[in-house]
Amino acid sequence: MVDIEGASLSNKNVSFLDIARGFVPKILKASRVITEGREIPRGLASEMAEEGLFRLYIPESIGGHEIDYIDFLDLVAVIAEADGSVGWCFNQNNVLSTLSAFMPEQLAREIWSDPTVILSNGPPISPKAVPVEDGYILNGRWNFSSGSRHAKWVVALAPVEGRVMEGAQSPEMRNMMIPKEQVEFIDTWEVNGLRGTGSFSFIVEDLFIPEAHSFVEGMPPREKGPIYVIPKSLLFCSGFATTALGVARGALNAVIELSSAKTPQEQDLLMKQPFTQREIGQAEAIWRSANSYLRDSAESVWESAVKDRKIPVESRINLRLASTHAIRESVKVADMAYSLSGATAIFETSPIQRRMQDVRVIAQQIQGRMAHYDTAGQYFLGMDPQSRLF
Repeated sequence: MVDIEGASLSNKNVSFLDIARGFVPKILKASRVITEGREIPRGLASEMAEEGLFRLYIPESIGGHEIDYIDFLDLVAVIAEADGSVGWCFNQNNVLSTLSAFMPEQLAREIWSDPTVILSNGPPISPKAVPVEDGYILNGRWNFSSGSRHAKWVVALAPVEGRVMEGAQSPEMRNMMIPKEQVEFIDTWEVNGLRGTGSFSFIVEDLFIPEAHSFVEGMPPREKGPIYVIPKSLLFCSGFATTALGVARGALNAVIELSSAKTPQEQDLLMKQPFTQREIGQAEAIWRSANSYLRDSAESVWESAVKDRKIPVESRINLRLASTHAIRESVKVADMAYSLSGATAIFETSPIQRRMQDVRVIAQQIQGRMAHYDTAGQYFLGMDPQSRLF
């Protein structure tokens, strides 16, 4: 682990790894409620927030914990192994909170004066911000707002009418910070997999946003911490890849446990069957290889962020590739666990069934798309990568 003064967990009196592990039994106990209710129970989310688990990437200068990148991924792995939806929201809401290092300090202090604040956002669908005196009139819709039910503020990214980015021809994009009660949520989250993320849509109509509650997207960070050097796209993809690996690990552990207790009809104990032994061996090899590649790539990026305050292109490409690879390989591992489990895994009560669906939803999301292999291939072939998501 790369260590810098004030950033590593080893320099703090609080062990967030112990705190995260302490939540595992509570998360496991609530797993059915999380899935059926399509949200992390408010009490559980509040307790996690009170323990500081949603302030991990917030600058120390405004009361956050600003922990190491690698330490954070360790926390994602622990939580995601217990429940994919909680792991997803944990990563999403924390990475989104890095905006606190980019927005005006006064706005950051206003929002995070409440120590339990959680942000949610969503990809914009035809939004528009019209400049008016002292602010903007905002209209639009944003989808896939993960963690929206336990969030207190939402972030709405929108182009500003009549403005272009300095030195570019593209529209000026602004993040609009909105108290949750000022937006209307739409119940669109009828899905199989990651149901507990509560990734609903939200809309606003003719909502006034004060100038002081907005800031331009893509500006340099206000803070000097190395975590803010890493592009958000890489923080998101590596965190969601770690989520996928955690979910797959949970599925694999579950089928290993099942194999010592289940005897299929007219067969030997599952664990004594050569096919089971081979599948478990192959699944472990797939999981451990993908996990190691992701870990090595993340550590390389973090080392550059700490020592050089910039990330080489090759390191960024490697992390994007490792993240996509980890997500796709996690699907294989979960599928193997599901197949080995037989009819036991078809019921809603089966943790293997739930994890298989969760990891497949992760793979369907932008971070798992196959086109990222194209981006990496273009780079390794000496071409200019066509994607900007690295």
